[in-house]
Formats: sequence, structure tokens, C-alpha cells
Amino acid sequence: MTDLPPSMCGMVLTGHGGPEVLAWREDLATPRPGPGDVVVRVRAAAVNNTDVNTRLAWYSKGDGDAADASWSGVPLRFPLIQGIDGCGEIAAVGEGVPASRLGARVLIEPCLREAGGAALTPPWFLGSECDGTFAQYVRVASRHAHDVESGWSDEVLATFPCSWSTAENMLTRAGLREGERVLITGASGGVGSAAVQLARARGAEVIAVTSPDKAEALREAGAALTVDRTAAPAEALGADAVDVVIDLVAGDGFAGLLDVLRGGGRYAVAGAVGGPVVPLDVRTLYLKDLSFFGCTALDHGVFAALIRRIEREEVRPMHAVTFPLQRIREAQAAFAAKTHVGKIALSVP
Repeated sequence: MTDLPPSMCGMVLTGHGGPEVLAWREDLATPRPGPGDVVVRVRAAAVNNTDVNTRLAWYSKGDGDAADASWSGVPLRFPLIQGIDGCGEIAAVGEGVPASRLGARVLIEPCLREAGGAALTPPWFLGSECDGTFAQYVRVASRHAHDVESGWSDEVLATFPCSWSTAENMLTRAGLREGERVLITGASGGVGSAAVQLARARGAEVIAVTSPDKAEALREAGAALTVDRTAAPAEALGADAVDVVIDLVAGDGFAGLLDVLRGGGRYAVAGAVGGPVVPLDVRTLYLKDLSFFGCTALDHGVFAALIRRIEREEVRPMHAVTFPLQRIREAQAAFAAKTHVGKIALSVP
């Protein structure tokens, strides 16, 4: 272990609500590593839907008390340091972690299966069940801090962990193969734009659902075809036109996504910005022999595979803009406006 300052600065969530519940603090206790842990000096983080959803208690299915408003359904502890994306370097190591890891540049895996030397079941998520990266230092199990060799900046690398690993996990679960056709909704967002590139890297033909003003950017990212998000997919493509659907929207358009799937097709979902309750004709599900995949926790090896793709530059970052962490309210407003293609980064002082 190396010397760490007794306190640090960061942004804390003081409760559920609007942007006013985000507070800047300069007296936060700096975490210390336990056995098997590392403490990472965070250089950059990023903005995600999950930050906003957690703040608003969107994940809660309860009667409004928000007791189940975390990813895992476990009540949140306030004040909470959010932040599921993080790039930085290892500043301290705990017992059992080699000192050679000190100074290593790392990306932090957002899905945590170990903490305090114990296995986590269900897994925790950085910035939800435990403190995250919206501060100068964060503690995680050493296995979740992945070395990365890249010439890209910390801000650029920080846009990868959550959205790109979510996309990689969805494509892995759905078993997308070379030569198959995949339809991706919400394709201009962080997860969607990542899925476009990762699907193309697999040799698939990519169809991106987006607004017309963002279509060109997605074609440059690897989409062979774009579909206006206001159009019915079956009208644009015909019925039984794709092998896989990667859905980040859900909502009223859900049934139309099943119409474009071929028999034996696969549907993977990891978002519901269009609404969480959808119409489903179960006959479509079983008569077409469809497979559904709900994707949150990362499968083993998914994040490591993403690191390898980054290092080989098989994908290019979709970094839109960077805000200082202190201006996170402004950054989240820009995120909600959806005027950007790709991810908004946060620089940590």
C-alpha cells in the first residue's frame, strides 16, 4: 500500500430526486484497501442512464418508497458516491495484491462479483450497491481493475466500461455470428453506438434505429442501414428480416421488433427508455421459437474481451464531449437532451 490522503473530493447523491440532490463535497473519507483490494485514483468517469435512473428511483417497482431502487433491489445507502465508469491508476493495494500493480493504468469493471474478499450474490454494481467513481478514489477488488494499454486519453477510455460491456454482453448472450443480420434500437446512445461497432466487428450486417440527423454518424460507425425511429421496423425492412434484435428502448414499439425477427431469432434487452411495460403476444414468442435475453450482470470474460478489443483498436471510441465532474448537473442535462452521438465523459480533479 502507498500513502493515501485522509480525505478526497467528489460528488455525492444525498437522496432520490432531481439534480438538486447531487452535492459536491471536499471532506469525503478516502477509501483504504482491504485484503484483495486495490484503490484506484480516478482520472475520468462518464455519464450513463443508470446514474439518472438511480437518482430518480426509476428502478423501483414498489409503492413509491424507493426501498428497492438499486439495480439489485437492495436499498441504497446515502450519501452515495455514484459513477459506474472509471479510468485511472492503482494508487494502493491491499494484502495479497502484488505491489507490482501500483501505478498500473486500469479500467474498472462495472459489474462486481467480489468485495471485501467475499463473493457477491447477486453481483453489485459500481455506484449503486457500493461507492463508485464520481470521486478522486474508489476501492474495488483487484480482479475488477483491468490493466489497459492504450494511447487514448483517460476521458476517452472512461466512456467504455458500462455501455460497451453492456453491448458486448448483449451480443454475447444473443450469440450474434458472422453473416447474421442484427437490428439495434437506440443506436445513437452509449450502449447502442457501442453495439453497432461491436456487431460489425463480429462480421454481422448492422441495421441501426435512430433519428435522421444521427444516421450518417452511425453509418460511419459501421451500420449498413439505418431506420427512422418513428417508423415501424416491419414496414421499413419487411417481416422476418433479422436474426437478432438488440433493444435499448422497449416501450410501445416492442411488438414490432418481434415481427422483424426470423424464426429462431434472438431478442436481447438492457434498457427501457421508451417505457418498461410492453405489449407481448405470447403466440409470437412460441410460434416463432424466439429466445429472449435480459442482460444486466456481465457474463464471465465479457469485460476482459472488451479490453482486448480496445487494445487492438478493433473499435473506436464514441466520445462526444467532456465536462468537469463538478458540473455533473449540466452534463446530465446535456445527456437528457440526447443531442450527442456517443458518450459524455467527466474529468475528475
